[in-house]
Amino acid sequence: MGHLSTTLVRRGFWALALAAGMTGAHAGKASDTLVYASDSEVENVSPYHNNMREGVILANMAWDTLIHRDPKTGEYKPQLATSWKWESPTALQVTLRQGVSFHNGDKFTADDVVYTFNVVTGPDAKIATRQNTDWIKNVEKTGEYQVRINLKTPFPAALDYLAGPTPIYPAGYFKKVGLEGFSKAPVGTGPYKVTAVLPGQGVTMVKNPAYFKDSPIGQPRIGTVKFVVIRDPEARLAQLMTGAVDWIWRVPADQAESLKAAPNLSVLSGETMRVAFMSINNNGTTPEAAPFKDIRVRQALNYAINRKGLADSLVRGGSQPVYAPCFRTQFGCDLGKVTKYDYNPAKAKALLAEAGFPNGFDTDLWAYREREYAEAMIGDLRKVGIRARLHFVQYPALRTELRSGRAPLTFQAWGSFSINDTSAFAGNFFKGGPDDTAKDPQVIALLQTADATVDKAERRGKYGQALQRISEQAFWAPMFSYSTNYAFTSELKFEAQPDELPRFFQASWK
Repeated sequence: MGHLSTTLVRRGFWALALAAGMTGAHAGKASDTLVYASDSEVENVSPYHNNMREGVILANMAWDTLIHRDPKTGEYKPQLATSWKWESPTALQVTLRQGVSFHNGDKFTADDVVYTFNVVTGPDAKIATRQNTDWIKNVEKTGEYQVRINLKTPFPAALDYLAGPTPIYPAGYFKKVGLEGFSKAPVGTGPYKVTAVLPGQGVTMVKNPAYFKDSPIGQPRIGTVKFVVIRDPEARLAQLMTGAVDWIWRVPADQAESLKAAPNLSVLSGETMRVAFMSINNNGTTPEAAPFKDIRVRQALNYAINRKGLADSLVRGGSQPVYAPCFRTQFGCDLGKVTKYDYNPAKAKALLAEAGFPNGFDTDLWAYREREYAEAMIGDLRKVGIRARLHFVQYPALRTELRSGRAPLTFQAWGSFSINDTSAFAGNFFKGGPDDTAKDPQVIALLQTADATVDKAERRGKYGQALQRISEQAFWAPMFSYSTNYAFTSELKFEAQPDELPRFFQASWK
């Protein structure tokens, strides 16, 4: 009843809003300021020190990577690097672009690349997602605009990572201000300069007039771009309607449908690479986690969730059930031998009884986004006797509970930093790192081998074996792919991509 009544309230809200005629004036175009809103705050604007999607968007606004990957063709193009060549399977020689400046005027050289990969993301650095750079052994300067990237082992996905979550930092400035100073006043080479970071409120960026002319992403067109944090979904919608905000996303499907009738707004939707999942802690340190040490309980949880129902009724917009920790377009996401747990509450109850829980048990589920999705999952679990209390918190709090072993279950989502390779998904959660709740030696070994295997068929086979074991052992409960609904002022020319990266640096006013 809870979801239904919420939907009715929302419908009433929209009927009133549309009847009011959408009278708010859009200030965006007139002031050449694009204001975009999201529900989550970035804990640190330094791209290596957060792993939230909001941070990925900011990273692409203010920083450049060595290589650019064209989202439409998949082709690699020169960005801060002008060329690259494999000297051996573990050594990549890179020639860097000359004449590029950081936002503070510092000249970009080989020193910045060396410092970024050896120090900022080095073994002692406290970065958020070590998986993104831990394939790099070190970087050597071979000339003022030449570097050699040495790999620990062969890593066929290297170029994908160099075109993704690996922005280049200014060595001199970072040394001077340190991480704390950098997070308050960050500096990059990207199309936008960050001019203000306000904790709890957002980030302001202005167009970089000195952005290098040969950039494969083109020149920025909108003068000022502001990211604002508005946690309440109804408040975000209201601000969009009055013109205080120009762009929002993650709009619930029923509201997106209603918004299509609004004359001043455009609505776009489509499936993305982002996947929802429930992590299951089978190495937990609390009584609430103890039942999950039993494979039958983990399998019961997987049978208890109505993935198709969630995808079709709640997420909608092309969302599909998912059964493995990868997205189907990613290299190595071979689903042939993956156990596909159908929705079967009777089987779930039988497995729980067999495991010694005929009356079910109490546990905890931690979540930080889409409360209504979390509540729907809790409803499914309750039907088979798994009574989960919801702890709805900000992401850093959830991560602390997960990494300390105190969170038996979490509901999360992962967009793989938009990298089309299974290493960017399964590798982050099942290779023994801090977010690996299974710590299964067999899976870790298979993924390590897959990551370093040059032969494509062999590599695909190893990923397939790892995914098969993860699903058979029910180490996780993958859920569904996300579709994202975007709503924005009709004055804005904006294109959405399946990699869920809003490219505001390519947006313009009509």
